[in-house]
Amino acid sequence: MQATRSAAQLSEAIAPSSAATNGELAERAANGDHAAFELIMRRHNRLLFRTARSILKVDADAQDALQEAYLRAWRGLRTWRADAQLSTWLVRIVINEALSRLRRLSATVVHLGSAADLADSHTEHTEHAMADEPDHRPESMAMRADVRRLLEARIDRLPESFRTVFMLRAVEELSVEEVAQVLQLPAATVRTRYFRARSMLREGLSRDIDLATADAFSFAGARCDRVVADVLAQLAAQPDTRSTPPVD
Repeated sequence: MQATRSAAQLSEAIAPSSAATNGELAERAANGDHAAFELIMRRHNRLLFRTARSILKVDADAQDALQEAYLRAWRGLRTWRADAQLSTWLVRIVINEALSRLRRLSATVVHLGSAADLADSHTEHTEHAMADEPDHRPESMAMRADVRRLLEARIDRLPESFRTVFMLRAVEELSVEEVAQVLQLPAATVRTRYFRARSMLREGLSRDIDLATADAFSFAGARCDRVVADVLAQLAAQPDTRSTPPVD
C-alpha cells in the first residue's frame, strides 16, 4: 500500500523559491515546511537581532532571545494574519521575549535619519582627510571598526525606550509609521524619542571626541622613556666635544 504523504512532506518536496513572498513562506511554514521557515529567519535575522540587542544590550542574551522568539513564532504561525506584515509580527514577538528576559535578569541582579548623520563639525576634517583613501586599506578598516565600537557603546548607554526607537528607525531604517506600529506607540512619540536619541548620541560622541583630542599624538610613557634612554646611551658612547667655558 502506498504511504500517504503529509502536507509538510508535500510542501518540503518542492523547495521554496528565494523570490517567494513572506506571506507565501509563512503559509508553507505554518504547514510544517522547515525550509520555508529557514528563509523567513534569514530574511529577518538582522532586524530581529538588532531589536533584541537594543533592549538587552548583550549579544549573547540577544541571540538567546532571538532563538526563543523564533521558536514561539514557529509554534504560532497559524495565528498570523495575512493582512499584517510578517516582519511587524516577528518584531513584536522578539520584543516581548527580550522584555521578559530583561525582567528575569533584573530580578536576579542588583542594581534603542541615518546613523551616519551623527557626524558633526568635530569629525568633518577627518572625513575630508579620508576622502581620497581607498576603503579597503587595513588602516581605514581599523578606523571604521573603532568608530563603530564607539557608536555602539554610546547607543548602549541610551535609555531603553530611546535606544529601541533609534535602532529600528536609524539603524534598520524603518519608517516612523512602521516603528509606531511595532512598538505600539503614537507616531509623534516615535519622532520625539528618535530626535532625542540623536541629540543624546551627538552630545556623548562630542564629549568622547573632545577627550580623545586632548590625548591625540601623545608622547609619553614607554615611547618617551625609550627616546630619552636612546639619546643618553648615544651621549655616553661619544666623547665629550663640548667647549669649556672660559674662566674669569
